[in-house]
Amino acid sequence: MKAVFLCGGRGKRMFPITEDKFLLDFLGKPLLEHQIKVACEAGLSHFVIIGNPENIARIEQITQKIPGIKADLALQKESSGIADALKSAEPFLHGQLLVINPNDVFSSSAYTKIIAEAEQATANSYILGYQVQKYFPGGYLQVNSQNELLHIVEKPNLGEEPSNLVNILIHCHNNSEELLRYIETVQTTRDDVYECALDNMVKAGHKIKVVPYDDFWVPIKYPWHIFKVTEYFLDNAQPYIASSARISEKAIVEGKVILGDNVRVLENAVIRGPVYIGANSIIGNNALIRDYSHIGSNSVIGYSTEVKHSYIGDNCWFHSNYIGDSIVDENCSLGAGTVLANFRLDEGDIQIKVGDSMVDTGYDKLGVIMGRGCRIGVNASLMPGVRVGPDSFVGPQVCLRQDLGANKLVLLESRYRVEDNKTSLDEGKRQELLRRLKD
Repeated sequence: MKAVFLCGGRGKRMFPITEDKFLLDFLGKPLLEHQIKVACEAGLSHFVIIGNPENIARIEQITQKIPGIKADLALQKESSGIADALKSAEPFLHGQLLVINPNDVFSSSAYTKIIAEAEQATANSYILGYQVQKYFPGGYLQVNSQNELLHIVEKPNLGEEPSNLVNILIHCHNNSEELLRYIETVQTTRDDVYECALDNMVKAGHKIKVVPYDDFWVPIKYPWHIFKVTEYFLDNAQPYIASSARISEKAIVEGKVILGDNVRVLENAVIRGPVYIGANSIIGNNALIRDYSHIGSNSVIGYSTEVKHSYIGDNCWFHSNYIGDSIVDENCSLGAGTVLANFRLDEGDIQIKVGDSMVDTGYDKLGVIMGRGCRIGVNASLMPGVRVGPDSFVGPQVCLRQDLGANKLVLLESRYRVEDNKTSLDEGKRQELLRRLKD
């Protein structure tokens, strides 16, 4: 059985995070590497990975350093959906295969469940179904009493869902050639050729079984989903402090903490796990790192900075900052006194505009989402839920209340006047104050 990873798409809802979701780093490794490891734990070793022109070289670098696997790479020239991706990899698709979205994070039981069902050979194809408690912007499944697929409804409007069962893209097909034949016959103007092909297979009498799955599952569709993935990896990791890490005797490190090579923790710093800190990073004097924070490599968390429940990229520099429930991409710098606020005065959930719609994040504490290469001046304040586009600068003392696009510069136009100082001070008042203090 081959595992087909769909890596050719481009995230449309992740602004200002521009990295492909499966290339985001968790615990020092790209998500794709974690995904391959999970698949290997379930007994899979042959992979077909479909990338696009921008990421195929990076995919090749990742797969080449993973021992014990065979990886065939296919190129999807344009991001035109699942069906187009599979057609791009047609020379590698023979026999039984698993079609997988590597931007969804799940446990190895997802693989073992669907593989066990496929081994019983009671259907032509198998797909995972997950019961949701609230609206999910994805595909919904209609099934009969035997959990056999009747129909897929792709991204219905809120209130028009046919069920509470959503489609997880781990699909097993016993006959890949037949699947591709159905894909070729689909006629649709939407980006749902693959789903239509499955519907047509059902109409033609092919049996597709929906396998219930209720273990961990987080699809990375919006930037704030990174938090749940970080929590999952930290919860399932073991505490580790590299032998080359240096921790001051006056620092406090407690709980599940992972410190990479050459991490340095200075005097009076406090790290309360679960926390991950990548190689060569420095945690400065009086800094506080806590509550599922994930800090990349070569970063400096400078003097008196607090980082709470935040995902920080590589090569970031902070000094006397508060960073709460925020996502900060790589190569960002915050001036002294800058605050990334995370809590509204009305204590309500934070909504973010995505496209033409406002999306409820489900978080009442959510800070800033900042793209790579940003610089923030001293004493700036960025309000909850604000997004800052890549390579943008926010000037000193700015209070940023709305999203900022990529490659923008925002400055506070303060006005003041200069006059001759004609004030005379009474030195006696200071002396009197000193005398009172000594009494």
